[in-house]
Amino acid sequence: MSEPAVRLDRLGYADLARCAELEKVLFRGDDPWRASVFASELDQGHYYLGAYLRPAEGEPELLVGYAGLAVVGRRPVAEASIQTIGVDPAWQGRGIGRALLRALLKRADSFEATTFLEVRTDNAAAIQLYQAHGFETVGLRKRYYQPSGADAYTMRRLPATAVEKGRSAS
Repeated sequence: MSEPAVRLDRLGYADLARCAELEKVLFRGDDPWRASVFASELDQGHYYLGAYLRPAEGEPELLVGYAGLAVVGRRPVAEASIQTIGVDPAWQGRGIGRALLRALLKRADSFEATTFLEVRTDNAAAIQLYQAHGFETVGLRKRYYQPSGADAYTMRRLPATAVEKGRSAS
């Protein structure tokens, strides 16, 4: 199946109700983010992207995915945290999550930041995606997701500059 025609762009406040709607579907059984949580993330200046389905002529765009990144510190000790990645279940498996992740990692690499994230231990597809992009498991957070009590792995990816330096040193 070919990848859908999507446009990645900065997430806007007008998109937050749709993000909250998707959260309820994607994270039911846990504590899905409300629109106000997304608004707080944008207010703090964190980097959030939306994946917008390119519509047929005359139809409105549809937000089918979103992702966010927080960066703290400065080079060479910056750290980034992937806050969330979500894709509408009807559009999963078509490269949208991968495109969002790559865009976040490009941003993190522009700060030379080591990037961290948490992922449910039972989310094999996400773990495989993260590993394919250089993440390694560095910890386990018991009962991280609430109220379900699901465990999470903490994963880490070194900045691209550090990986390149390691390759040139060997």
